[in-house]
Amino acid sequence: MAKDKLMDFDKALEMFEPVLGFEVHVELNTVTKMFSAAPNPAHEANHGAAPNTLVAPVDMGLPGSLPVVNAEAIRSSISLGLALGCSIAPSSRFARKNYFYPDLGKNYQISQYDEPIAFDGEVEIELGDGTLVRVPIERAHMEEDAGKLTHMGGATGRIQGAEYSLVDYNRAGVPLVEIVTRPIFGAEHRAPEIAKAYVAAIRDIVLSLGISEARLERGNLRCDANVSLRPRGQEKLGTRTETKNVNSMRSVERAVRYEIQRQAHILAGGGSITQETRHWHEDTGTTSPGRPKSDADDYRYFPEPDLLPVVPDPALIEELRAALPEQPAVRRRRLKADWGFTDLEFQDVANGGLLAEVEATIAAGASPATARKWWTGEITRVANAQDREPSGLVSPAHVAALQLLIDGGTLTDKLARQVLEGVIAGEGSPQEVVDARGLAVVSDDGALIAAIDDALAAQPDVLAKIRDGKVQAAGAVIGAVMKAMKGQADAARVRELVLERAGQ
Repeated sequence: MAKDKLMDFDKALEMFEPVLGFEVHVELNTVTKMFSAAPNPAHEANHGAAPNTLVAPVDMGLPGSLPVVNAEAIRSSISLGLALGCSIAPSSRFARKNYFYPDLGKNYQISQYDEPIAFDGEVEIELGDGTLVRVPIERAHMEEDAGKLTHMGGATGRIQGAEYSLVDYNRAGVPLVEIVTRPIFGAEHRAPEIAKAYVAAIRDIVLSLGISEARLERGNLRCDANVSLRPRGQEKLGTRTETKNVNSMRSVERAVRYEIQRQAHILAGGGSITQETRHWHEDTGTTSPGRPKSDADDYRYFPEPDLLPVVPDPALIEELRAALPEQPAVRRRRLKADWGFTDLEFQDVANGGLLAEVEATIAAGASPATARKWWTGEITRVANAQDREPSGLVSPAHVAALQLLIDGGTLTDKLARQVLEGVIAGEGSPQEVVDARGLAVVSDDGALIAAIDDALAAQPDVLAKIRDGKVQAAGAVIGAVMKAMKGQADAARVRELVLERAGQ
């Protein structure tokens, strides 16, 4: 595949105006699926189940099986619509979207088309410097997820070159809410930043509602990013591309930037943009063509004959409205004040999309300062090195437990980083990693004194300097002791004992 030619980002923005749009799919964490009683793999308790074990006849598309709507999924969808500032439809209807899904046995998807459950909303997002941007929401509609194909026998794991494909129907029928924005104008050079901030805001909202695990690396939350360019001064919108299923906030930002640069190069050279879906490649930071983008008519929507319209009781809507958590902007101001962070400290957390993680880590027993340190420091560093989301590496409960081991004197900061490495590698909880790797701080003064005496005996000149009052010379002995103890000693306690043994 030929490599795309790109225009410099700043030059692209001089020539063209970017117009954005986003479709974010949220997998709901209901106990069962959207239209069957099968366990929902998007619920944390069912994660990692063996293929084709969380299925029912409806999910497999077996003849004679009929869908039944999940009432809890309806409630979650209404709550999300309200949190997005949407109006809730007094009556909404499911529709059949006819499109060949090799991983949906019935060969159509139950979705919503012209009668969505929620419409006309707005989300306020905050950029890194505190700038507020209002993103218009066209609709939020309910649908079911498709299954999963695993392509076998090829070198890349993709369908090209594969010998055969395996179908896992576990995900088929998982409840989804698709949030569709209206075109976003005026993004300009901040378009990639707006993309990342918008996905982060949606994630914060669904987490605060408790309706989704919102793990991007698991596909609980996925973003399709639409980008088009139009020449400066032109009113007509350009042809858009839709980069599908981008599964990290960092990748959404990179994908939008890439598409702006790619499209600008084509347009500036007199070419035209193909309306198509595109695939994002995390390893290369590029997009590639998928399929020509279909319009609504191509899907031959018609009302789902096996399901009645959804007519929520107005009292239920008001009950759910009253139970909504605080708005994201209000929540951010409260958290900043509660945590005592400076503007810069809070922006580090917010820009990393780590508000929920830091909040949960504090709730689990860590201080705000230490929670921020771990998430914006070592965990983010490892995540960037592995091209993963920080939230997918370790749980807030484990981060808090790790810090408590430091606070209790079991670990030093250096040892704690080794323990974190083990937790991320799947070796268990922080305490289990400490026990398995033998990483606890040596608290036995007898063992420390033996190591100190050996170090002093090996460095008589240093011992003489310490006895002459040059206590800073103790650093050489302390370093030797820490090396002998493999870093598993409290440096402050070692210093005390070194001076004591040297006669100071």
